[in-house]
Amino acid sequence: MSEILIRPAARGDLPRLTEIYNHYVLHTPVTFDVEPYTVEKRAAWFEQFGPTGRYRLMVAEENGVVLGYAGTMRFRPKAAYETTVETTIYGDQQAVGKRLGSRLYAALLDAIRDEDIHRIVAGYTLPNDASAALHARCGFKPVGIYTEVGRKFGRYWDVQWTERPLKLS
Repeated sequence: MSEILIRPAARGDLPRLTEIYNHYVLHTPVTFDVEPYTVEKRAAWFEQFGPTGRYRLMVAEENGVVLGYAGTMRFRPKAAYETTVETTIYGDQQAVGKRLGSRLYAALLDAIRDEDIHRIVAGYTLPNDASAALHARCGFKPVGIYTEVGRKFGRYWDVQWTERPLKLS
């Protein structure tokens, strides 16, 4: 059985990260992007992450292949939101059942544990039992649902918002 390595993302991971994300763009409502990205267009997204600071990106790798990623990003551009970050997390469909989400979130939370972060927020399209279970396991609490805020595949979708403090008491 091979070992899964969780590590900070590197620029060389971008093609694989783009491939993983584009699956969700094309086949699911879990992201409200409707056109797939090229690696070049996804580069601006990747540049927001760093090896230190609030905005990090971790990948899960097995046998040299990236299977998923999780990151923290700016929540809103206004200064008062600076200590709140929003998460992103996606996994390859071939990695279902490997508990990558929990492992990625654990590594991500560990990486940012000493940063000046007060609150972490996450949103996911409903229905999504797997994402709901993952976020609950990782200490996120539901705070509200935005109804019919995204239109994709000819219908409207709701988004569940969750939050957690960086340090759980």
